[in-house]
Amino acid sequence: MEGIDYHDGERSKAEFDVEEMKIVWAGSREVLEVSDRMGRLVASDEAFRKDNRTMLSRKDLFKNTLRKAAHAWKRIIELRLSEQEASWLRFYIDEPAFTDLHWGMFVPAIKGQGTDEQQQKWLPLAYKMQIIGCYAQTELGHGSNVQGLETTATFDSQSDEFVIHSPTLTSSKWWPGGLGKVSTHAVVYARLITDGQDHGVHGFIVQLRSLEDHLPLPGITIGDIGMKFGNGGYNSMDNGVLRFDHVRIPRDQMLMRVFQVTREGKCVQSNVPRQLVYGTMVFVRQTIVSDASSALSRAVCIATRYSAVRRQFGSQNGGPETQVIDYKTQQSRLFPLLASAYAFRFVGQWLKWLYTDVTQRLQANDFSTLPEAHACTAGLKSLTTSATADGIEECRKLCGGHGYLCSSGLPELFAVYVPACTYEGDNIVLLLQVARFLMKTVSQLGSGKQPVGTTAYMGRVADLMQCCCAVQKAEDWLNPSVILEAFEARSARMSVACAQNLSKFANSEEGFAELSADLVEAAVAHCQLIVVSKFIEKLEEAIPGKGVKRQLEILCNIYALYLLHNYVGDFLSTGCITPKQASLANEQLRSLYAQARPNAIALVDAFNYTDHYLSSILGCYDGNVYPKLYDAAWKDPVNESVVPDGYQQYIRPMLKQQLRNARL
Repeated sequence: MEGIDYHDGERSKAEFDVEEMKIVWAGSREVLEVSDRMGRLVASDEAFRKDNRTMLSRKDLFKNTLRKAAHAWKRIIELRLSEQEASWLRFYIDEPAFTDLHWGMFVPAIKGQGTDEQQQKWLPLAYKMQIIGCYAQTELGHGSNVQGLETTATFDSQSDEFVIHSPTLTSSKWWPGGLGKVSTHAVVYARLITDGQDHGVHGFIVQLRSLEDHLPLPGITIGDIGMKFGNGGYNSMDNGVLRFDHVRIPRDQMLMRVFQVTREGKCVQSNVPRQLVYGTMVFVRQTIVSDASSALSRAVCIATRYSAVRRQFGSQNGGPETQVIDYKTQQSRLFPLLASAYAFRFVGQWLKWLYTDVTQRLQANDFSTLPEAHACTAGLKSLTTSATADGIEECRKLCGGHGYLCSSGLPELFAVYVPACTYEGDNIVLLLQVARFLMKTVSQLGSGKQPVGTTAYMGRVADLMQCCCAVQKAEDWLNPSVILEAFEARSARMSVACAQNLSKFANSEEGFAELSADLVEAAVAHCQLIVVSKFIEKLEEAIPGKGVKRQLEILCNIYALYLLHNYVGDFLSTGCITPKQASLANEQLRSLYAQARPNAIALVDAFNYTDHYLSSILGCYDGNVYPKLYDAAWKDPVNESVVPDGYQQYIRPMLKQQLRNARL
């Protein structure tokens, strides 16, 4: 059986150059080369094995993660890996760990909010991992409402120190990854208090544990918050609880790039604009959107490969049964997720550009695009993570019963991924922020202030309120400008309708609370328009490779028309399209699924994932699913003994009807 590739027949059907598509997916030839090299490096290293992860106890799982992180750091040093290579190495190791927070939150926070002197002091230590940091913001009683945090940092002018304190139970820091058992330092967010006056929430660098014996420093209570959802998954991370009892730190450990406290206890706004702090947030959310495309593409790769191997029903005269991927019901659930993975990839690549653009503007004191960039990244974080979490679960269902096995890779992927809907901004709260920005944009339309960036279409609001969709036959829906106009009109009309309804309230905050469900829907419409428009823009580029652009056009149209189908109520109720045009869109969508079908396996091959990274028997490259499932079952610890532990004590007395005398 070994050596046979059960997907050979599928791969030979592909109508495009898979190697060229890999470059498009990676973003460039150079990124493909680096990521491919790191993926293989991890896959070939026995120390990074993970096939037993879901069977380990929590303590063993956690210790195993520490071992892998230490081994990874050793490899990074030995091979002198660049920052980019090291980051790909961690990506392919594929295990939530304290290093994610150290590199992803602690270091960027000091870079974004520390003064030059603070960066010179702390970053070299962090880069060498001579200190390990985490990001302690969320508390037991407050998460999304950062302004509601209760931890205090009170300035003591006599000793030139801040006193960090947890005044209540709910002020305990709760959830920070890496905090529970590993971090030596944290960026702690606390309310700054000088002379009895509260100056809101600021960041402070606080040492938590001794660098000699790792014991918590005086006044610090610290631990792990316990098991989380699913097997394996996020249980490899030491999410923590932290309480301060009047812990003193030097004044220069407040992050003072934007706001300073002087020796005398005076508060001074520095000449660095506070908007720079938002740059960090744009950066973090941009990485979350890229992660969404990785997680969704991984689930889709597993479900697509398995759908081509699995056969069920439809046997004619004793011939083979039908491949599950040939059922239209399977295609109509799977292919939109495949298209979404590509759509999120391209919007993620565009966000990288946006982050660079915003950063350059901020450095030149140009804040004109910041509110729009902030709203845009908040909305896209929400949209892509919600769709990905739902998409992974849909992929599990698309794999039938076997998708429920841990060895399918899908339960653990789901358990690892779902917290993304909550961290870095709860998804509904973020959509409400986007809605506020949209309402502000609409209210300023009359003032001659032109909307910028992803809201530029609002400047044509008069036309968009009037326009009629020109579709007369199904193929008309393949025209990008027709699709774009329908999505722009829907979004503009929903935003304007919300603004009109808001204006009927004497108190705008009351109106906002009352209409919040409608506002969330308007925000979703706007965010979906962004993803569709960025996919269309991607197709305006020169894309080399035989048939590559053609496949991307098919996927772009699937993504847009699937959204139109799913949200048809919006399009109809706002009068953007007619019921007849909606049914033509459905007809076109069916035809697009048929066009995607021969290329499905090649399109997931283009993600270039190793079997190690996928960690799924159902998604293995060669499609040899059944022997691998059978072999894996025997490796479970429960099968180590033929007669189970507890037979003599519990099963035998029951069978022999001797329970009365048995000592249970």
